[in-house]
Amino acid sequence: MARYTDAACRRCRREGIKMFLKGDRCYSDKCSFERRAFAPGQHGQARFRKQSDYAIQLREKQKVKSMYGMLEGPFRQNFVKADRQKGVTGENLLILLERRLDNAVFRMGFASSRSQARQLVRHKHILVNGKKVNIPSFLVSVGDEVTVKEKSRANALINESLEAVERRGVPSWLELSKDSYKGSVKALPNREELTMPIQEQLIVELYSK
Repeated sequence: MARYTDAACRRCRREGIKMFLKGDRCYSDKCSFERRAFAPGQHGQARFRKQSDYAIQLREKQKVKSMYGMLEGPFRQNFVKADRQKGVTGENLLILLERRLDNAVFRMGFASSRSQARQLVRHKHILVNGKKVNIPSFLVSVGDEVTVKEKSRANALINESLEAVERRGVPSWLELSKDSYKGSVKALPNREELTMPIQEQLIVELYSK
């Protein structure tokens, strides 16, 4: 399966926005985006060129894919599913992406980045309603409880992430109990709670061509 293996910081620089792909490093002075806030490559600092509407739409889709660590196939499947649901397609898409288990684990604070959360899920460190789930794309629902497996609670990465959770904050649609390594889904997320600068309508326009 094709997977981006280059430096994650290049993605932030390419999209011109800090996407917090490397966890705590993104909050430190080592953040490459803070030191070199221009596109990577030989011509990264060249004069800005006017982009076509298609290029703007494509870059927005690529940015959101990078944020959630997804490939084109699964991302498009989520779009098709969002398009079939009632309501605004773009908002439906973002809600589906937020409901992914790897994202929920990250948002609750058990991991410092979505890539780290995906690894925790894949390695069966996470339980959903008391059952092992190792599928990062699993969609959590209202009332679901997400917990760290008992044997995994000594994991240094998990504990370090929980220590830093106050800096990142936990969204209001989720609830975290640090002492019991447990999180719960209180409600489905809504558009107002997604603070990252995403223009989902551009993605809808791109896929509607």
